[in-house]
Amino acid sequence: MALTVLEPEGLYPDSALENRVLGPGVRVLQGAAKASLAEVPDAFCAEADGLMTLRIPVPADQLARFPRLKVVVRMGVGYDRVDRAACAARGITVCNVPDYGTQEVAEFAVLLALSLRRGLLLYHDTQRAEPPAPWTVMPSLLVRRQEVQTFGILGLGRIGTAAALRARALGYRVVFHDPHQPNGADRALGIARARTLDELLAQSDVLSIHAPLTRATRNLIGERELRLLPRDAVVVNTARGPILDLDALERCLRDNHLAGAGLDVVPEEPPREPLPSLLRAYRARQPWLAGRLVITPHIAFHTPEAWDDIRTKSAETMRDVLVEGLRTNVIPPEAD
Repeated sequence: MALTVLEPEGLYPDSALENRVLGPGVRVLQGAAKASLAEVPDAFCAEADGLMTLRIPVPADQLARFPRLKVVVRMGVGYDRVDRAACAARGITVCNVPDYGTQEVAEFAVLLALSLRRGLLLYHDTQRAEPPAPWTVMPSLLVRRQEVQTFGILGLGRIGTAAALRARALGYRVVFHDPHQPNGADRALGIARARTLDELLAQSDVLSIHAPLTRATRNLIGERELRLLPRDAVVVNTARGPILDLDALERCLRDNHLAGAGLDVVPEEPPREPLPSLLRAYRARQPWLAGRLVITPHIAFHTPEAWDDIRTKSAETMRDVLVEGLRTNVIPPEAD
């Protein structure tokens, strides 16, 4: 029996690339779902041996509609949108695509830090105010030279490593914490290692979050952790929103313990009413946040080249695992 792979979101105008990568023994079905697998016709679900999803979650209550499903490929690095426990109970293998967007997200994280720390956002916000700020230097605790700062990286995976190399090239002292990295990772990259999270936080003038969202990392950075950062530190999150407590971040910004923050991710995406207080203040352009907070809509990964990678590498992962029986990009059970 021929294998069938379902791409439920209809992301592309045709399936020519997927057909080429997966080979002649695999049929590709394209759906038109916008937000949920519930929008996919039962007939498509009944035939799917493989499922490739970008934005649409894969919850437990939908899996019964997929009697033949063997492999789920999450078309991205994060895999928190897939109920992996429910998949495991049904013998379904879950994969991600960890090797796309690495450069883009790493560069964006460093860009957020630089745009805050060099005052780019401060001057942008204040020069378009009414009336505009004076045409001169503005004293600010945000602005620092890179060489006198420590760039702290939480999570030294592919993206964290790429961010470390870029921050180091710009003159930062770089330190990381990641209990999953082997001894010597610091020596190979020419950076420092913090044994504990607290040790990392205590020395990070910039904290850049690059950890996956798991049970261990959800709400990992709360008010206690933020107040361990040096006064006037900056926090950058390009990983997953629920890792960082937004209410705690607001308190630490309001009382000036933190100088600023750059967020490409927030706990609920897209944000819905009632908005967290910090997002309301940001959207209202409250003066106390001028130059201190930037929020982007989970787009750090975006370049045309990254979109090409995500399509090709997702199809290659599905081919390797579903067709050839390999273990390419399989998420191990202990990943949570």
